[in-house]
Amino acid sequence: MSFTTPPRPFDVTALFPQLAPLARTATRLHPRPGSPTMHDSSVGGPLLWPADEPWPYCDEPHDSRAEPVVHTPDDVRILRRDRAAAAERRRLDPEAPQWTPEERATWERLANRPWFDGPIPLLPVAQLYARDVPFPRPIEADLLQVLWCPFDHETAHPRTALFWRSSATVTHVLDAPPEPPVVQRDCYLPEPCLFLPEQVTEYPNPSELDEELQDQLEDESLWESIDPELYTAYADDPGELYLNNLSTAPGWKTGGWTRWSLTDPKPRPCPACGTEQIPLLTLASSEWDGGSGTWIAEEDPADTSPPPLGARDGRYTLIDIVGGYNLQLHVCPADPSHPHIEMIP
Repeated sequence: MSFTTPPRPFDVTALFPQLAPLARTATRLHPRPGSPTMHDSSVGGPLLWPADEPWPYCDEPHDSRAEPVVHTPDDVRILRRDRAAAAERRRLDPEAPQWTPEERATWERLANRPWFDGPIPLLPVAQLYARDVPFPRPIEADLLQVLWCPFDHETAHPRTALFWRSSATVTHVLDAPPEPPVVQRDCYLPEPCLFLPEQVTEYPNPSELDEELQDQLEDESLWESIDPELYTAYADDPGELYLNNLSTAPGWKTGGWTRWSLTDPKPRPCPACGTEQIPLLTLASSEWDGGSGTWIAEEDPADTSPPPLGARDGRYTLIDIVGGYNLQLHVCPADPSHPHIEMIP
């Protein structure tokens, strides 16, 4: 199956030719629930991990006071299964109980997991094969693996680790990698999804444009040649039309432009060489939000029956970053193996 982003309401470069040389290709990944294997590009799937390479751990301290209740990864899977069953039960019968006695008993039993002090095995978050998805990478690598510690660190989100490798050199694969004894939050365990990549064109966030072009984007008179039906909701603020519908795509993606929302653009020098880093991978809480509905793929039905858990708001991976934001990973274009930068922009 493939996914198709609807055409943009109009060609913004026809109105603002200065944007044309700023166009970048981004690859929307469109993660959707599935059963990935180690040979697939995926979220939360098994990794093509060499059997003779030690599994990475986080040995930094973790705050036992951060969450009143913690769960094991298997606990989270059980809870998600019960939530999905409850949602389907209520869909078929609105008068059905929200929770059965058995489900309540399960929740109570799983609410008593003890805290764990010690090194935490990292969790697989994403695996990208270059044959499926273009992304900046070292010359010898065709595979990117992203793992994280499922606990907040000083950045108030999980800390990621990147591993680059040549898939052809992995001849013996680790069969049963370790899992964390507990995770701080359920939303730090990715739901297994397959990627369905699609390339789109992006333009910079308005705040990355020069002041003259920013002023032009806000000038209502310059938008008068556009059919008003295409931007009625933004008639008083055409800059929002550009921001939400014409610049950067929401959701999981590689490449493109940084999708700024919380902060103004800031320099991203490589910690190793000072080169300005570029977007590598966006780990998104959702595939769309209230302001980016025009980016919903044409193949996404308005009301699936039953919908996958989280599908109604585009949260197919069931990941949540700081209450609905994106974790964007940037890498050095001179040498992607240099230390990467994490941002919630």
